[in-house]
Amino acid sequence: MADYQTIPRTGAGTRALEIDEGLRAHMNKVYGLMSVGMLLTGAVAWAVGTSETLLAIFRDPATLQPNILGWIVMFLPLIMVFAFGAVLQRASAATAQLFFYAYAAVMGLSLAWIFQVFTGVSIAQTFLITAIAFAGLSLYGYTTKKDLSGFGTFLMMGLIGLLVAMVVNIFLASSAMAFAISVIGVLLFAGLTAYDTQNIKNTYLQHAQVGDSEWLGKAAIMGALQLYLDFINLFMFLLQFMGNNRN
Repeated sequence: MADYQTIPRTGAGTRALEIDEGLRAHMNKVYGLMSVGMLLTGAVAWAVGTSETLLAIFRDPATLQPNILGWIVMFLPLIMVFAFGAVLQRASAATAQLFFYAYAAVMGLSLAWIFQVFTGVSIAQTFLITAIAFAGLSLYGYTTKKDLSGFGTFLMMGLIGLLVAMVVNIFLASSAMAFAISVIGVLLFAGLTAYDTQNIKNTYLQHAQVGDSEWLGKAAIMGALQLYLDFINLFMFLLQFMGNNRN
């Protein structure tokens, strides 16, 4: 009978296993931070949106048009996104995480109006469908062997075009253009969900050898922000199709 001996694990194999385990921990942290941000956004949006007194602080109770404070709340998330890069560079990972949670709370304020326009059932249904679609798209981005990096430029150009179209339609108020924007928005952020997930994974793998825990913590926060924005935008564009008006 042959004498079989256990082959010792090589250093390279051990390192590969450590990186694989580190990647799983990194992605779990990304999804965990994103989930907390989503819960915070939903809680703030529901608390303000279901209270006419609180919502009146930001919008006219009759028309739901934003007042001065409402306009500030609408544009504050955009300002905070642009400031996020500077926060990551200059602040600690703990401070950046608090900034992300503050951003999620402000986003909740900016979205509170949907509880006055759409029924609670349709909001819940849209959220559930968004969560299922997001999970599938993110899983695809994580597991696929296909390199999605080539779609990055196309998706960014599409995002810029979408923003321009949305600004133009504020003045045109075209229902046909609004429908087209919603369709393109769903497709665009579906693609961004898969793309961003793969990019988060690849970024970790490229820097895992360094083992900088501070950088890894900030990278997880940035990844959470990217996927959070993909989810929020996917949800809002789907709500245009699936949301039932209260009136």
